[in-house]
Amino acid sequence: MINVTKTYLPDIEIYKSYVGKIYKSGWLTNNGEILNCLEKKLEQYLGVKNIVLVANATLGLQIAYKLLNLTGEVITTPFSFVATTSSLLWQNINPVFSDIDKSTYNIDIEKIEKKITNLTSAILPVHVFGNACDVEKIEKLSMKYNLKVIYDAAHAFNINYKNKSILNYGDISVVSFHSTKLFHTIEGGAIIINDNSLYKKAKSMINFGFEDGEIKYLGINAKMNEFQAAMGMCVLEDINNVIASRKEIYMYYLSKLKNMPQISLQLQNKHANQNYTYLPILLESEEKLVSTIKVMNLNGIYPRRYFYPSLNTLEYINCKETMEISENISRRILCLPLYDSLEKSDVDIIVNILNSI
Repeated sequence: MINVTKTYLPDIEIYKSYVGKIYKSGWLTNNGEILNCLEKKLEQYLGVKNIVLVANATLGLQIAYKLLNLTGEVITTPFSFVATTSSLLWQNINPVFSDIDKSTYNIDIEKIEKKITNLTSAILPVHVFGNACDVEKIEKLSMKYNLKVIYDAAHAFNINYKNKSILNYGDISVVSFHSTKLFHTIEGGAIIINDNSLYKKAKSMINFGFEDGEIKYLGINAKMNEFQAAMGMCVLEDINNVIASRKEIYMYYLSKLKNMPQISLQLQNKHANQNYTYLPILLESEEKLVSTIKVMNLNGIYPRRYFYPSLNTLEYINCKETMEISENISRRILCLPLYDSLEKSDVDIIVNILNSI
């Protein structure tokens, strides 16, 4: 069975050695030694400061909203995983959708300004499939209207923009370390905070608001435990090889897909690198997409419709405005299987099925 992704599992003996340390210390959670080590190593590897590891990225987004005291409305994209929107609603913040660019699939910056009102407190863009947003234009817009910027950077591990980590842009970036991601801690995520005082507050907020033994802030339990951090240490050790293997498969796909004019690919930001986490293709119609999935499933291949449906169409969201581009693309986009251990012979089968459809 070939799924859309396959979790990278490091050498079990190395993971066991970390588990042995946890057993020996008896320290399972609450800012343990392994977690602190992982935070420092990630800061160094990614070229960022002030990483706060959390239990998952959705909690990370919610912590970010609290840190920045967001209220009223936040302008965001309808083309993303549901957590981008649901996390706002969970905090009683109204998501205001702005349509996407038809080529990059990121939020269309030219359309954001028309959505800004006196209720707008922030912009929440997404680096969709790890494709870097135009962070410089977003920064100018946010400064013009004095708005906060939180990047949903769930897919943006190891993405650099003009030789600088994309995670350094905006007030806060939130990355996912879920097991389906390039780098993972089984479940988990990270908040990258550019303000030192907010960083200190975040460390308190993820632990019920405790600081120096006293309750200083409204907090919640969003801590990552030592077993998750141990997995992260193991995966980080192998991450360069994982990325190299993914790149090889990705480039092999491209060599095969370039002869298929019926399929469109995402336009990548020319100032940024790729991390080869996803391979989305845009088909001619939803009918072609459904037919493709059906035939692939019969052959034991399971691609995925990311992101479907367009979030503005969800029943529990009060959005009366049509997001024409997002709705159109969400009906036609399909992510093909891509992971480090995928065989080129499997890619040949997948591309042959696409050709037959």
